[in-house]
Amino acid sequence: MTVALNAALTVNERTRRLLDGSVAPEGVAFNVIPLSPGDMFYRQLKFAEFDVSELSLASLVIATAAGPTPWLALPVFTTREFFHTGILVRADSTLRSPADLKHRRVGVLEYQQTAVVWIRGALQHEFGVRDVDVEWFMERAPERSHGGATGFAPPDGVRLTYVAPETSLGAMLEAGEIDAILFYPSLGDAIDARANGRGNVHARTLFADPASEARRYAAATGLHPLNHCVVVRRSLAQAHPWLAERLYDAFVAANDPAEPFVYGLDATRRELETLVGYLYEQRLIPRVLALDEIFAPAFTTPEGMLR
Repeated sequence: MTVALNAALTVNERTRRLLDGSVAPEGVAFNVIPLSPGDMFYRQLKFAEFDVSELSLASLVIATAAGPTPWLALPVFTTREFFHTGILVRADSTLRSPADLKHRRVGVLEYQQTAVVWIRGALQHEFGVRDVDVEWFMERAPERSHGGATGFAPPDGVRLTYVAPETSLGAMLEAGEIDAILFYPSLGDAIDARANGRGNVHARTLFADPASEARRYAAATGLHPLNHCVVVRRSLAQAHPWLAERLYDAFVAANDPAEPFVYGLDATRRELETLVGYLYEQRLIPRVLALDEIFAPAFTTPEGMLR
């Protein structure tokens, strides 16, 4: 039996072989297109458009906490990064340490963005800066954000202002209207179109040596933060119990052999449980979810054993 699937993926060394067709899931007619993360996640969360895609792990957990979603996750993580090492401040800023962000104005593309959840977790647990200690500015408008598709409202005690559509976080940083930006990729998402682009910001990283801080954090915590997961439409995974396994095998085969990312639940359980804990701690979910509520049974049940 062959199952036809429409899929969307970002372009990187973990997905390139799936996008160019040199790797394909067995038993699947795979129609896959490249998309930027912001556009892909919005279209999935708002319209459930694709049978298979990457998805914001934080947004998936938030949506799942509200009830069963159209998706089941595979323990495939196409991006991992020490996100807090990339915090941006003005080139002439006097800020030198994450502790200096207390009582400051901090910009985020999206408050519930997985990378931002990780950064807030690092700020709190490594540097003593809580979410209520700063004033937040969010660039994505509610009607075009992932949070808008999952019912986001600022948690109690969190001061959050949406950035006016005629400006951007980059322009605000340049003008001294905010003091830092936590995570600001230049990906050109359609949902992030702004009058003032991101490429002209005269900024530096808060950490003078991001690589050194990444090594310190990894040694201190044992964590390598993960970001995007891969999801499959729940109805298809239930109708074809073999499908999740075949998709997982294809992503493993497509993984860059020179720089393999670790997949599987057992290998990433520490990061996954930490992220779910951060989402609860930051009051973005009402309870701590078990991983078997998020991931396909092939990876969570004794019968599946694809851990």
